[in-house]
Amino acid sequence: MGRPMTKSLNVLGGDLEECSVDPVTGWFRDGCCNTDPSDHGSHTVCAVMTLEFLEHQRSIGNDLITSRPEFGFPGLHPGDRWCVTVLNWLRAHVDGVAAPVVLASTHETALEVVPIEVLKAHAVDVPPDLSDLTD
Repeated sequence: MGRPMTKSLNVLGGDLEECSVDPVTGWFRDGCCNTDPSDHGSHTVCAVMTLEFLEHQRSIGNDLITSRPEFGFPGLHPGDRWCVTVLNWLRAHVDGVAAPVVLASTHETALEVVPIEVLKAHAVDVPPDLSDLTD
């Protein structure tokens, strides 16, 4: 696996931003939710782990808690950011336990599965211009 040849975009139409380097995430383990045709799960949603989300994922057979050193996987904790598969994130949303989403770090291909309105409802991004937050 290598990095994508073209610049990736996020769900907001801007450059895809880093999701996490501690722990290092992404299909390419480059810290970003980049994807390519070999990423059959589409690990494109940059999610902030919550205990409820982690427990839900384990209950559907996607154990993100247990460390798997043989795969370079440290195991995740609440507060960690991780590129999760779009279908598993959507399933958690439907089940009422969706993890918060970092829109600037979520790959635009996630929009093929999840509407932007649904992602925005779970967004935790802080806008670059904070003047909108003060009234």
